[in-house]
Amino acid sequence: MAAFISSQKTDYGVPHALTCRALDVSQAWYYKWRDRAPTARQQRRADLDAVIEAKFTASGGTYGSPRITRDLHEQDGGSRRTPSPGAWPSLA
Repeated sequence: MAAFISSQKTDYGVPHALTCRALDVSQAWYYKWRDRAPTARQQRRADLDAVIEAKFTASGGTYGSPRITRDLHEQDGGSRRTPSPGAWPSLA
């Protein structure tokens, strides 16, 4: 819901206060959400996105998701969980 509130301001110029009121949401809740630090999961995802983008760029834009996924799993030793880029010194 908070992402929707933010998008109204960005896309249509509707003030956050008005959108919060229309949705019966506390402005304090919205600002708390907006100003929070990323969760551990969000940070891991951002790190993984950066590694994927680097691999794609390094390939000259020719590697697709199957190849990048395979490369990531091979680097990971075949485990189901992909480690954070900090575990891949050669890519960091």
